[in-house]
Parts: sequence; structure tokens; C-alpha cells
Amino acid sequence: MPTMTEVDFRALPEYPRYKLMASLIVPRPIALVTTLGANGVVNAAPFSMFNMVGEEPPLVMISLNRLKDGRLKDTAANILESGEFVVHIADEAIGQQMHDCGRSLPPDLSELDLVGLSTAPSRTVMPPRIAQAPVAFECVLHETMQTDSRYVFFGRVQWMAAREGLIDTDLWRVNLRDYNPVARFGASFYLRSSDRFAMSEGSEQDRSAASTETPIDRM
Repeated sequence: MPTMTEVDFRALPEYPRYKLMASLIVPRPIALVTTLGANGVVNAAPFSMFNMVGEEPPLVMISLNRLKDGRLKDTAANILESGEFVVHIADEAIGQQMHDCGRSLPPDLSELDLVGLSTAPSRTVMPPRIAQAPVAFECVLHETMQTDSRYVFFGRVQWMAAREGLIDTDLWRVNLRDYNPVARFGASFYLRSSDRFAMSEGSEQDRSAASTETPIDRM
């Protein structure tokens, strides 16, 4: 039996718990979230504590840390005020801009202006989409969970927009060959999704046949 490093999370302070969990539970998908402030300014911020929750209803989750001085992040304040937000998936083409949206700005300044991303109107919510993002999910607030350190928002997806050619709407398949989202690894490190491999069940003959299929064939 291999030797393991054992950690009692019950006795560990908050910050070391965060460092260990955030560095070991990887890679994580990244939500680049737009919200609309009461002043009309579009806020954009990336969050890697994010994932799909279910499909009926279609739910996504984003987890936002509370600031130490008790203030809310602009994203949290805007979601609590309006109940609307848009989740975008960032690909390699806008990866650096997504990262730069993590800077702390006053509420009267938009991160999108800072990084050079543009907007397009959403169909069902007030916050706009990011035009350069390959995928956008328009969400309304379904449920909020609060912990000592975080706000966890569950968003119900009402509408989705995807880059032309990314989705076959007859078969409801995604062209994974042309889809290259980035993922969070830890600290300032990210991962590309272009290095991929397939695993299959069955005989050697089955595995050999599967290796000739493209990702979209196996979706």
C-alpha cells in the first residue's frame, strides 16, 4: 500500500483548505460571467468554481467568495439585485482577456472595455453576451445558497448561443474538433483542451475501431 499524506480538514484553517482543494480538484471549467449593475455598467468576471448541475431543469452553478471587509463582489451584488446573469465559456482565443477580467475595478468601470471585448444583446435577460465567446448561457437565478465564505448561485439556463458551426442542431452534437475551452489548473496556470485522448470499453478490436472515430462521432 502506498504511503499517503493525511490531512485532518476539521483542524485545518480556512486558507490552507482553500489552497489544497483549489489546487487538487482540477482541471476546473471557467465561467466568464456578465452581469448588469444598477448604473448600467456591464461587469465581467471569471469564476472557476463553476459547473453544470443538471438538465431538468437546466442548471449551472457558480460559487463566489465573500470579501473580507463584508462587501459583495460586483457579480454577486448584481445577481442578487437583478436575478440575471450570462455564463460564457472562454476558449484559447480569448483566454488572456478572460484572465484579465479578474482584475478588481470600481463598479462604474467595465472589465470588457479594459480588455477589448465587445457585447451583443441577450435574448431573454438584460446582461449582454460577450460577442467573442464561443458559448453563452443566459441564466435567471434559480436558487441561492450561502456559506460562511461564499455565495453559491444556481442559474437556470433560458437561452444558449453558440458560435456558428459549433453545434449540429439536427443531431444536437457539438463539433468538439473546433471547440477549445481553457480550464483552470491552479495559481496562474491554465490548461488547453486541444490535447485529447479517447478511452473505450471492450476488445482490442473495439478500441482500434474507436481510435478512428472523431470526437463529434462519439459525442
